[in-house]
Amino acid sequence: MAYAAGDKILDDEFNVFVASTSDPFGFNHFAGTGATVYGLGQAAIPIVAGGTTTITAAQWNSLLAGIDNIANHTNDTMTARTAVTTGDTIAIKSAVAADLATLAASVAGGSANATALSAGSELRSSRSGTRYAGSHIVEHSITFSNANEARFFFNAGGKIRVNLTRVANGGGAATDKDDSVDELITAMGNFDIGAQVSTRSGSSETLTTNGFANGVDDLGTGYTTIFLITQANGTYTSMTLKGEAKVDNATYGSAVKVTVKMTITDADSGDILYTDGNTDSIDQFENFIGVTDFAMHMLNPTTAQGLNPVFTISASAVVSNNVAN
Repeated sequence: MAYAAGDKILDDEFNVFVASTSDPFGFNHFAGTGATVYGLGQAAIPIVAGGTTTITAAQWNSLLAGIDNIANHTNDTMTARTAVTTGDTIAIKSAVAADLATLAASVAGGSANATALSAGSELRSSRSGTRYAGSHIVEHSITFSNANEARFFFNAGGKIRVNLTRVANGGGAATDKDDSVDELITAMGNFDIGAQVSTRSGSSETLTTNGFANGVDDLGTGYTTIFLITQANGTYTSMTLKGEAKVDNATYGSAVKVTVKMTITDADSGDILYTDGNTDSIDQFENFIGVTDFAMHMLNPTTAQGLNPVFTISASAVVSNNVAN
């Protein structure tokens, strides 16, 4: 039924606000265990059972407090309300259903505006180990204790973050290829994979493949290309940087593992390794890329703005780290 300010709240309607599992979704569906794209793993609010027709102040306030608590984390603006006390006639203050719908949509979108996130320390680092003139391909994986915790993590705004750095020169000094790699590194910046979308903090070079609309919810058991950046401004315009990802179960809410694959490719066919007898005294690695390092971190939801508990991964691994010349 439709409500206006001052209307009495009935037990059946209260239970819809709390526990509806269909649109309009109740608080427990998007904030509790939930299903599909919903759920944050928070404590559920009890429904009114056994034919009770009186909603207590404590019951109503628990819903109002829960709404405000989730809104604090998602950074959504809710209707201004005050708590009720024993003896008050419990009434709809205004727009409860609309506020619940706003929060449900935010959770389903991966809490895109959440700021209670903390960048974790480096989980995995994979260096090329040597200078190269071909490709550096790395696979890193993260695993959760169960599929629900994976869903709670990403729905709360948690993300996988990948960084690329160059830690050594190709030659005695930085080569033209090193400069091209550096431009690709800047173009990617932070590569973050969230629930529904992925992002890069950089913006330069040519975005040859744009799959940033893909998040964990969109991934399958085979790799999805999220981006392919092609070098545009330097000497080696055939050089590319690619980010891909896959899951162990294509149904969001059933997957427990996410694997990220990163590839930097030097497609230049004119590479040579100069020999020690070179009469022009050119560094033998003049046409090589220096040592590169792919690192994986997590952006973890925190309790700073109301969520408690919060969830994170149980394990991470280097799946592969290969260099080809």
